[in-house]
Amino acid sequence: MAGKVFFSVSMSLDGFSAPVSMDGLLATPERRKQDPRLDRWLAQWMELQAWIFPLRFFRENLHLGEGGEEGRANDIARETFERTGASVMGRRMFDLGERAWPENPPFHTPVFVLTHQQREPWERKGGTTFHFVNDGIHSALDQAREAAGDRDVRIAGGSETILQYLNAGLVDEFSIALSPVLLGAGTHLFDGVDASRVALEQIHSEPSPRATHLTYAVHPR
Repeated sequence: MAGKVFFSVSMSLDGFSAPVSMDGLLATPERRKQDPRLDRWLAQWMELQAWIFPLRFFRENLHLGEGGEEGRANDIARETFERTGASVMGRRMFDLGERAWPENPPFHTPVFVLTHQQREPWERKGGTTFHFVNDGIHSALDQAREAAGDRDVRIAGGSETILQYLNAGLVDEFSIALSPVLLGAGTHLFDGVDASRVALEQIHSEPSPRATHLTYAVHPR
């Protein structure tokens, strides 16, 4: 039996899943000094994701050493990882991650990257292999489903890729870690959603010390 297609993201209270730019993540100190906005955008990203950094599972998955917080937020992070048999992501997310992820990326499953270019699969440590798909979102999802078996397929991001799958009626459910921050500007998660086609059913809501975790089933309207 095929698993579900889902996405899970962190979102600010004003609806943004990322700051105006992600360049601050990889900027050199010299470049940040030349452009103070990079520090601000990096700080916003860190605040948005602050719920996950202290978790034991986060530290384990990135091989950052022992320790870390346990509790419901840690369980949610672990459950999200364990249910995922394959992921799909956009090229922009991959390009950023290619420079930022360690040799052993945090996926440990096949990842299918939407692109317009042909490229041979890129095998990394820990069971992660990136496959590059240049014939559309349906093809990428079909390949991800086959790779995932009876586990779920995660639409990893970014927001543009998530919206493509959501508007195409291909998402079964999604989870949002609602962080208690206001960004004011950035990448609006649902900017461009076809609300005439998407109906939501709340499955559950769970508080944790740094975020509220919301899960919705997606139905055609």
